[in-house]
Amino acid sequence: MKEFFEGIGYFFEEILMMPFSALAELERENWWLANTVSWLCILILIVALGYWIKQLRIFEANGEEDKSQTAHSFLGKNQQ
Repeated sequence: MKEFFEGIGYFFEEILMMPFSALAELERENWWLANTVSWLCILILIVALGYWIKQLRIFEANGEEDKSQTAHSFLGKNQQ
């Protein structure tokens, strides 16, 4: 059982965190390049958020947005 949890730990620490480790290593070598990567990610997030809000406004203007209480299946169910 110990090996199972060590495997999970290895997966999260070594595999999933690999991009963050690479970015930390890059910061030690070139601070400006590491910050450029970070700002690029922030810029992509801002553009995606702007696009999403634009699409929400389009649906709102067309009257296609369902604002009823049962718009989502989990909101309208009766608790029995």
